[in-house]
Amino acid sequence: MSNLPVEIEAKVEQWLLGNYDETTKNILKDLKEQNDTTTLVDAFYKDLEFGTGGLRGIMGVGSNRINKYTIGMATQGLANYLLQCFPNETIKVAIAHDSRNQSDYFAQITAHVFSANGIEVYFFDQLRPTPELSFAIRHLGCKSGVVLTASHNPKEYNGYKAYWTDGAQLVAPHDKNVIAEVQKIQVDDIKFTKDDRKIHVIGKDIDEVYLDKIKALSISPEAIKKQSDIKIVYTPIHGTGVVLVPQILEKMGFTNVHVLEAQATPDGNFPTVVYPNPEEAEALTLALAKAKELDADLVMATDPDTDRVGIALKNHHNEWQLINGNQTGALLVHYLLDALKNTHQLEDKHYIVKTIVTTELIDTMSASYGVDCFNTLTGFKHIASIIRALEGKRKFIGGGEESYGYMIGDFVRDKDAVASCAFLAEMTAVAKDQGKTLFDQLIDIYLEHGFYLEDLVSIKKEGKAGADAIKQMMEEFRLNPPKSLAGSEVITLKDYQSRTETNLQTGATRPIDLPVSNVLQFFTADGSKVSARPSGTEPKIKFYFGVKATLESREAFDEVHTQLKAKIEAIKADLNL
Repeated sequence: MSNLPVEIEAKVEQWLLGNYDETTKNILKDLKEQNDTTTLVDAFYKDLEFGTGGLRGIMGVGSNRINKYTIGMATQGLANYLLQCFPNETIKVAIAHDSRNQSDYFAQITAHVFSANGIEVYFFDQLRPTPELSFAIRHLGCKSGVVLTASHNPKEYNGYKAYWTDGAQLVAPHDKNVIAEVQKIQVDDIKFTKDDRKIHVIGKDIDEVYLDKIKALSISPEAIKKQSDIKIVYTPIHGTGVVLVPQILEKMGFTNVHVLEAQATPDGNFPTVVYPNPEEAEALTLALAKAKELDADLVMATDPDTDRVGIALKNHHNEWQLINGNQTGALLVHYLLDALKNTHQLEDKHYIVKTIVTTELIDTMSASYGVDCFNTLTGFKHIASIIRALEGKRKFIGGGEESYGYMIGDFVRDKDAVASCAFLAEMTAVAKDQGKTLFDQLIDIYLEHGFYLEDLVSIKKEGKAGADAIKQMMEEFRLNPPKSLAGSEVITLKDYQSRTETNLQTGATRPIDLPVSNVLQFFTADGSKVSARPSGTEPKIKFYFGVKATLESREAFDEVHTQLKAKIEAIKADLNL
């Protein structure tokens, strides 16, 4: 007798009796015979939904897994919605994929289903970075687009990022409407039979236009000419970056770029790293070794779909140091603001956008330049929403989020590590032309605007039991917010689920003008900030820490850094993390 919950048993039987291939059915039969309740529950306890990064999950059999049928249902639902939204119009979509196992297969399934629904498909001839897909949608006048990727997730994962007409990922109401369409679909409703007449291959023609757009953003071409031979070590970590990042660096004028051979070949098994994530120090181990061998000026690493970039710099002790996403974002934003100011191009209509969990240093810098900095929920689709709302009225300079994603200019509407790599190289050249390193520039920023230090704790909780545990943690924090953190009183609580900001000293409340999101933030009297947020793309709950202090001199850097690190550790202890 089966130990499965009744609703799970019903879904498994639906797959066993339905129009699914024999391989799928045999896997399910084996799991039932082995009485593998945990695997079956995790595979069927819910249907995959669009989160901050679209559809994402572990590859395998089941409604909560990435497979031919969940990809097919998502595409059929999106196709139905597009046909409703644009009746009697020619509908075009663009499709790209990364280097993950089965990404090319899932991309083909996606193309087949769209074409079978009479939709014109523009299909990249081989793997391409996610930001290029975003660019292609706008460039080709598409109504939508899809990239098959799970970004920086472990190798077991794959995913499906869906985009709208502006090249941004789906937001309300389209995300919920597409989900509603997908939920109506049974396996027999999916049109898998392709129409070759509707599928058009694209490639280098789009590459060239996209790369030229990035090059046109360059602010300091003269500095690049003088410092064209700075030594750059770049690794795509077995991903799509190898297709375009070396090309844009060459096009910008850099002549001494070393692509890390051991990680240059696209490979969905990511054999040289534990996780293909530039946020993880381990992923940059080989690149750092190469940088030390060459005495390089800059190390850059991109994730499998090339929307995130991590860097390493020589610090003030001439030692290689990994730079976190907040620091990189601050360096980029400062460079953009400073360059516009120095060339007398900075205007009232300019603005920056960042996410609520990203360093407050960017807000402080923007204010000092008289530039508005808008804060959004996590996910670049929210940044893109602000750009869309202000299009034609104001001018987006750049922005980003702490998780190593940045955007410069508005012709791409998702985080763009191709453009970010180009600018990080340019910034390194500018610094060197001034007799400095990028790390020196970071210290300069801290001296002028305050020393901000951030940290992140991710707690992994797999499956349904993990999801329940994360829910319980958030409920506990809502019911019992901390009274103080590292000896400083918590004075403000922001709950983005109830969209309410509460002054804990007076009890006064005011609304938060952002969409509903399961995020809590605690602000202390001394300016520290802690954010708690379940991930939208991984089985994790994340805690973000931000503390600050005054930096009086370059010589005091190490001492203040130690003090700030100790404060973060004290906050973690107070939260039992």
